[in-house]
Amino acid sequence: MASLSASNHVARVLSVANQVADRLADVDASSRIANSWRRCLVSHKLDPARQGPPQTLTEAEIRHVAEPMEETIRLATPELDDLARVLRDAGYCVNLADVNATMLFSRLPGEADARLFMDWKIYTGSNFSEAFEGTNGLGTALAEQKPILVHRDEHFRAQWHMFSCAVTPLFDQAGRLAGAVNITSCREDLERTAHQLALAVTMEATRRMEGAIFRGHFRNAWIATVPGDGGSGLLAYDDDRRIVGACRSARALLGLTDGLIASGIDLSRYVKFDHPAARDADDLVELRRGDGSPLGHGHVAPPLRPRASTQRRDVPVDPFDALQRLAGRDPGLIKSVKRLRRIGDHNLPVLLHGETGVGKDVFARAIHAAGNRARHNYVALNCAAMPDSLIDAELFGYEAGAFTGARRDGSKGLIVQADGGTLFLDEIGDMPIALQTRLLRVLENREVWPLGALKPVPVDIRLISATHRDLGRMAEEGAFRTDLYFRLRGMEVRLPALRERADRDDVIRQIAREEAPNCSLSDEAWAQLSAYPYPGNMRQLRHVLRLAGCTAEDGVITDADLDLPPFGGRAEPDLAAAERATIVEALREHGGRVIEAARALKLSRATLYRKIKQLKIETAQ
Repeated sequence: MASLSASNHVARVLSVANQVADRLADVDASSRIANSWRRCLVSHKLDPARQGPPQTLTEAEIRHVAEPMEETIRLATPELDDLARVLRDAGYCVNLADVNATMLFSRLPGEADARLFMDWKIYTGSNFSEAFEGTNGLGTALAEQKPILVHRDEHFRAQWHMFSCAVTPLFDQAGRLAGAVNITSCREDLERTAHQLALAVTMEATRRMEGAIFRGHFRNAWIATVPGDGGSGLLAYDDDRRIVGACRSARALLGLTDGLIASGIDLSRYVKFDHPAARDADDLVELRRGDGSPLGHGHVAPPLRPRASTQRRDVPVDPFDALQRLAGRDPGLIKSVKRLRRIGDHNLPVLLHGETGVGKDVFARAIHAAGNRARHNYVALNCAAMPDSLIDAELFGYEAGAFTGARRDGSKGLIVQADGGTLFLDEIGDMPIALQTRLLRVLENREVWPLGALKPVPVDIRLISATHRDLGRMAEEGAFRTDLYFRLRGMEVRLPALRERADRDDVIRQIAREEAPNCSLSDEAWAQLSAYPYPGNMRQLRHVLRLAGCTAEDGVITDADLDLPPFGGRAEPDLAAAERATIVEALREHGGRVIEAARALKLSRATLYRKIKQLKIETAQ
C-alpha cells in the first residue's frame, strides 16, 4: 500500500481517535494499532506530523544505561547475531532495547540499507518509546508487553512510514519485562506477510534468548523443562528439590507465583520422578499442574557448573570447564585445551581455524571466560559480514564530525570497548589490506587512532582471530600481510568439522538434548543424523534439530522431521561426502579462488561452480 501524505495521515489519526468508522489498511479502529494511536494523541499528546530524529544518548549515557543489562546482552548476543545473519539479506537491522525502548545492541544489514538506518538514527543509543515517537514496533510492543508488527503507515508519525518493524518483548528469569528484540526493514518490495514471517522468526529467537538468560541465572540449579503450547517453559530447583525459579511460561502453566517460590515450595507438587536417579541426568519426568492434573512429560538437566553446596571447599571451580565440554572426547581438541590451559593468562594471540559453522565464536568466548579477562568485555566483529567502508569506523572508532553520518559525539570503536578484555575478529581473512595495516599498528603499539583523532588511545586487549581460509598461503601470495599473520598466530587451534570429530555421536546427542529437549529420536532418525556429513557443521545440526523438535508429533522425531539435503545419508552418501571434501580442500589450498581450484581438480570452471552450488559449499569469493 502506498504511503499516505503527511496531511492525510494526520486526518486519519484524528479520525481513529474520534472513533470514526475509518479503517487502517486491514486493521480497524478497535485494533491494537488504533488503540495505540489514541494513546499517542490523548495520553502522550503527540503530533503525528512532527518531524525530527529520535532522542539519542551520548556514549557516556549509553554506558550508564547499559550497565544493568550487561549480563542480559552477553547471554542474548549469540542469538542476536544468528538472527542478524538470517535476516541480513532481507535488509533488516536487529536491535536489543531496554524496557524504556533505548537501543543498546545493534546489528545493521548490508551497506546500502545500513546507511539509511544510520541517517535516520536507528541504532545503539536511540530511544523509540511510544511516549516520544508514537506508535512504532519497539515502543508499542514494550507498552503492551506483546509481540507486534507495525507496517509502514501504521506508524503514528508520518516520517516513519518507509519502515516496517517486528518486535518481541524479552522477559527475564523471573518473568519480568527485561527489554525487547526489534527487527526493522525499509524494503518497499516486502509485503506484510513477509514481515509476519520475520516476526515469527524473531519470536522464536527471543524464546531461545530467554532460555539462555534463565539457564545463565540459575546455572547452579537443576533445570526441568515444562512443555506448553507456546514452547517449553523452564523450572529451576535446588538439591533439596525446592523450587528456586520459574520462567514466565512455566509460571503460567503451573500457577507459580513469587510468593510460592519464595516459600521454598517442594518440587514434588509439580514433578514426579520416574526413578531416584532421574535428577542426576537428563531424564524424563512426569509433570503436573498445581491442582495435580497431568501436564505431560519434561526433561531434567544438571547444573551448568558444579554448585558450591556439592563441592569441597578446597576444590575451586575449574575456569576451563566450558572449554573441556566443547572439546568432548575429541583427541585433537583435548590437546588444544591442554595447551590453552598452560598458556593461562599470558597475552598470547590465538588463531582459530575451521570451516563455517564449527563454533569458532563459542570456542573464543570459552577462552575469554577461562582467564582473568573474563570480568571485562568480550567484543566480537565478523569481518566478512561488515562492509569494507564500515569496518574501519566500527573497529577503530571515530571523533565527532569525522565523516558524513557520524554520531555527534563520535564512537570509541570495538577495540577500545574491548580494553582489558578480549577482541574476537571472525573471518579475519576477509579484512581489507589497508585495515590489516592499521590493526598491525594497534598490536605493535598497543594504542588506537580513531578516525579524525588528534591523539591515540592506549588499549590492553587479548586478540582471538578466526578464519576458514588458509592465511599462510594467502600471506605467501600477497593476499594477507605476512607480518600480521605471524602476529595473529601466537597459537593456532584447529576446530575440526563435525563429520571429522571422534566423538561425533556424543555431540549429536548433546545438541539434540539442547535443541529438542522434549523429544526422543526414532531409530531411523538417529541413523540419518549419525551418517550425515554436515556441511554446515554445528550450526546446521542445531537448526535441523530445532526445526525437528517443533514439527515432531507425540514427542518423537522421525526421519520425516529431519530437513537434510538428499546427498547426506541417502543415495551414495559416502561418494557425495568424499566429493565435497575434495572440493573444499582444493578451495582451501587455493585461498578460495575457484578458477585455480578448478584447474587443480581438472574441471571446467562452470562445472565446479555447479558442484559448489549443488553441494552447498560456502566460498570466500
